[in-house]
Amino acid sequence: MTSLRFVCASLALASAYPAAAQTYPSQPIRMIAPFPPGGSVDITARLIAEPLGSQLGTRIIIDNRSGASGNIGMEAAARAAADGYTIALNTIPLVTNQSLFDKLTWDPIRDFAPIGMVATSPHVLVVPNKTPASNVQELLRLARANPGRLTYASAGVGTTFHLCAEMFKDATNTFILHVPYRGGGPALTDTLGGQVDMSFPTVAAALPHVKAGTLRALAVTGAERFPLLPEVPTLREAGLKDFQFSQWLALLAPARTPPEVVTRLNAALRNTLGSQEVREKFQAQAFEPYITTPEEAGKFIAAEAQRFSKLIKARKITAE
Repeated sequence: MTSLRFVCASLALASAYPAAAQTYPSQPIRMIAPFPPGGSVDITARLIAEPLGSQLGTRIIIDNRSGASGNIGMEAAARAAADGYTIALNTIPLVTNQSLFDKLTWDPIRDFAPIGMVATSPHVLVVPNKTPASNVQELLRLARANPGRLTYASAGVGTTFHLCAEMFKDATNTFILHVPYRGGGPALTDTLGGQVDMSFPTVAAALPHVKAGTLRALAVTGAERFPLLPEVPTLREAGLKDFQFSQWLALLAPARTPPEVVTRLNAALRNTLGSQEVREKFQAQAFEPYITTPEEAGKFIAAEAQRFSKLIKARKITAE
C-alpha cells in the first residue's frame, strides 16, 4: 500500500511539471544581479528585464544583491525556491569564485540550471601613449628585455582585468608586474596617465579613450575582430594563436527548477536577444547577444569553470 502511494505521488509530481509550465509565470519574477548598480551585470539586467518580462507576460524585478565579489547574491539565488520565480544574471565570477575563495556555500554547476547565455564582449589590450610599443610583438620584446619592470593595471585581484592579463602573461611567458586598483575607473585613469604601462579593460571602458587617441589599442582579446574596433587585430592575429578571453553573461535558475520552466525561460530569452532593439542597446554597451540553448550554456559554463580553475591554480591567484 505504501509503495502504491509513493508511485502515485511520484506520478502526480511529474505530471504537475507540465501543468506548472502552462500556467507559468503567474507572478513577477525576481532577477538577482549580484553586483552593485552601474556595472555590466546591472546594466545588462536592466536592458533585458522589460523585454524579457514582456515575452513572458509578467514583470521582472531587479534585485541587486551585491557584496563579496558576487558571492552574497549567488548564495541567495542558489537557496531560492526552484520554481522559476527567482533567476540570476552573472558573469565570469560565476566560474572563478570557486577557485578564488575558500569554503563557498554555492557551486556554479551543482546549484544552478543554466537558462542561456546572454551577451559577450572581449577585453582590449591598451597602452598609454608614453609606452614605446605600437603593436603586440613590440610590447613583448619590451617586456622580455625588461622582466618585472613593465606594469599592468587591474580593477582588483580576481577581476576580469586581472585574469585576462595573467592569461596573457601565461601565454607569452613574460613577467609583467601586477598593480591592482579598487575598481576599473582608477585603473584606467592611471593607465591614461602613464603610471602603468598597460591594461586590459573592457571595450566599453576603453573605447572613448581609444577613439580620442589618448590610449593605443594593440589587440582585442576575443576570437574575432570586434565591430566597434574593426581596425584593431586580435591577439590571435598578433601571434598568440590559441588566445581567447571574453567577458560573458549567463542567465541561471536554481537547480531542480522544472525543465519545462527552464525551456519557457530560454525561449523568451532567445526572442528577447533576437530583437533589433535589444541588439542596438547591447551594441551601445559594446556587447553582442550570445544566443544558446540551456544545454549549450551548461557546456560552455562547465568548460569555462575548468579553464579558469587551471589558470588560477597555475598563477597562484587568491582573493584578498
